Amino acid sequence: MTVKVGIVMDPIESISYKKDSSLAMLWAAQNKGWELWYMEQKDLYLKDGKVLAKMAPLTVDMNPQKWFERGEYQVEEVCTLDVVLMRKDPPFDNEFIYTTHLLELAAAQGNTLMVNRPQALRDYNEKIFATHFPQCCPPVLVTRRDDLLREFHTEYKDVIFKPLDGMGGTSIFRIQEPGVNLGVIIETLTKFGTETIMAQKYLPEIVDGDKRILMIDGEPVPYGLSRIPTNGETRGNLAAGGRGEGRPLTEREQWIAAQVGPTLKAQGILFAGLDVIGDYLTEVNVTSPTCIRELDDQFGLDIGMQLMNVIEAKLNQSKA
Repeated sequence: MTVKVGIVMDPIESISYKKDSSLAMLWAAQNKGWELWYMEQKDLYLKDGKVLAKMAPLTVDMNPQKWFERGEYQVEEVCTLDVVLMRKDPPFDNEFIYTTHLLELAAAQGNTLMVNRPQALRDYNEKIFATHFPQCCPPVLVTRRDDLLREFHTEYKDVIFKPLDGMGGTSIFRIQEPGVNLGVIIETLTKFGTETIMAQKYLPEIVDGDKRILMIDGEPVPYGLSRIPTNGETRGNLAAGGRGEGRPLTEREQWIAAQVGPTLKAQGILFAGLDVIGDYLTEVNVTSPTCIRELDDQFGLDIGMQLMNVIEAKLNQSKA
């Protein structure tokens, strides 16, 4: 019996063919002979106690002009799928949370493997999650209080302030010792003290890149992608114009992966991305980690297939 793989993602028409990691996962699943079923967040719903979705059969191709074909939509119970890849990009808003509730209920109604586990997506904010491993992190502060943020700046003099729900480097501010515009930055990010943010000591090693380490079932891919900022930028994110350069993991990065890996495995987080600057862990991405394509291209890897092989083993184990 073939494996039925559903994916919840942003509109497939709008993805970047060159960079999209979800597309790499779909190629790998299709190469295993598995069926693909496409959904967007809006297509999931609950009726009479059952989680349903308007889903369409999907085929994908390595063709930059036409990378997918989508069939006719039909309504099916989500629990009829063997696997669901939850690949909707942030923002992590209420709609994202509601989707995790629906997927969690769908998993309970059958034996569907959710990648990643919906409760883990809710429980582990990507920036705060890193602080669960203080031995790996730079000095950080999570608060919405003006006085504490100002004290943090006074102590460390060169700091980063960022929202807890952003992605792609959006709304990240560097404030150096003079503290120019410190007040307005705090007001803007905290929305006048009503929203919690993160402060982090600035790490000058960012000039050499913000390294993404991909984790599959708690184990690191042996190469990471250093996202190097453009001149005048403090953000290495590719979405913010950074340049991606693949590099083997250092001994320190392997150590960080070993610190985080067991927790990822225990929480059912099959695919995650660690962000490391210099010697420090700064984020643990669990929603829709990227950089598969760049690492595949630079090192001849097939990270999507590595993930599918792990998923296949999990499915076989559940049926044993």
